Amino acid sequence: MIELNSVNQKYGGTQILWDMNLKIEAGSRTCIMGRNGVGKTTLLKCIMGLLPVSTGTLSINGKDVTKASVEKRPEIGIGYVPQGRDIFPQLTVEENLKLSLNCKRQKSKTIPEDVYELFPVLKEMLQRRGGDLSGGQQQQLAIARALVLNPDVLILDEPNEGIQPNIVQLIRDVLLKLNREKGMTIVLVEQKLPFARAVGEKFHLMEKGQVIASGDMVELNDELVGKYLAV
Repeated sequence: MIELNSVNQKYGGTQILWDMNLKIEAGSRTCIMGRNGVGKTTLLKCIMGLLPVSTGTLSINGKDVTKASVEKRPEIGIGYVPQGRDIFPQLTVEENLKLSLNCKRQKSKTIPEDVYELFPVLKEMLQRRGGDLSGGQQQQLAIARALVLNPDVLILDEPNEGIQPNIVQLIRDVLLKLNREKGMTIVLVEQKLPFARAVGEKFHLMEKGQVIASGDMVELNDELVGKYLAV
């Protein structure tokens, strides 16, 4: 599904990713983990085309997209929920959601009803401006906006940052439902270990711009947590 081979990425004169090799299987639930500053967000931005790959190759569904523009990534089936949500605060909830209908991948010009089934609060607030929503409501909007694309892969960067516990549980349940019922591939950058264990079935630990350990989530033992995740 997603494969990086010897990917290097330089940002502002500083190299962030170093010979990155990573493979994420279709239909998996994968957590990218590591301390702050190890390159997790940079990795996601490279996958989405928001940052260029300096050297190496990136393929999605067997197609080389290393040089493909950022606009092409949603068309090949990737939905992205960035850190900080990045909704449009002056637009209504409905307008935020309808932005994704402009993607060539989405043939329908109406918001899929199952988005409201996953996040009922959004249907109640369609005419409310995004900037007037709570943090948890904005995060639901950000995820729903990505789902309007009908993606094969959903990539989320720290979706629980600053979110109240009941919404964290809702997001967990939604991600599991999307994976189990639709076969959607879930790629998650997450700092909170309990959430990562609850959602992820695979993990990749990063350190200094490289993947230094990978495996099934049950293999993420106390030694690895203490060495690469503990603050």
